[in-house]
Amino acid sequence: MATNDTRIDRKIAPSVEDDRSPPRYAAIKQSISDAVRDGLLKPGDRVPSEAELVEQFDVSRMTANRALRELQASGIVVRRAGVGSFIAEPRPIGQMIEIRNIAEEVRGRGHIYRARVVQNLEERAGAETAALLEVPLGTRIFHSIIVHHEAEFPIQLEERFVLASAAPDYGKIDFTQMTPNEYLTRTAPLERVEHRVCAMMPDERTHGMLGLADGEPVLRMTRRTWSRSRLVSHAWLTHPGTRFELSAAFSIDD
Repeated sequence: MATNDTRIDRKIAPSVEDDRSPPRYAAIKQSISDAVRDGLLKPGDRVPSEAELVEQFDVSRMTANRALRELQASGIVVRRAGVGSFIAEPRPIGQMIEIRNIAEEVRGRGHIYRARVVQNLEERAGAETAALLEVPLGTRIFHSIIVHHEAEFPIQLEERFVLASAAPDYGKIDFTQMTPNEYLTRTAPLERVEHRVCAMMPDERTHGMLGLADGEPVLRMTRRTWSRSRLVSHAWLTHPGTRFELSAAFSIDD
């Protein structure tokens, strides 16, 4: 990731403001957008901080903050709490119909993939999880939480409940080396898949795990999969709403 602040500072210069000039926050946005368009700022390059923009453009902290917030909302900038703001990569596009391994998707885009396993535990199904997997109370299940990263940015929070009898070794797998999708595809071949997608505001845990900016929404896909005529997995796949989009394509037979 490029962090050459001096080079970036030279590329973004304040403009002279007169009565016909746009608001100062818009001028900052335009300067950064133009630098991206002209190839002077590239994905991963650091954007000047609020304090640096205040000094460069002779504006208030509030004006600089608004410019960065609007750049983030438009998908040009990604902001990491405690780290800074960076030019965003083109939005990854996830498949809604095809079941693909997220590690392969990330590497296919030419980026480094990394997984952080928060937990992978065996549990007994309680009232909520029994309903999710449509099993009796007390059934053995696995409960995993994994954060998938692309180019050092968290791109997906995966929380998954798996029927232990359908995938008995799930709790022993090192999911930094193999994704749950890859393991389940081998162990419990897909027979049926159900997807549901919604936009929502994240809870505090999701906000922290995905490194979201304040007020940033998420896209959550609920995925249920069946194998050998039984429901074996219920997963919530949550993505940063400003850094991810979902698509689907299919053919219509006459």
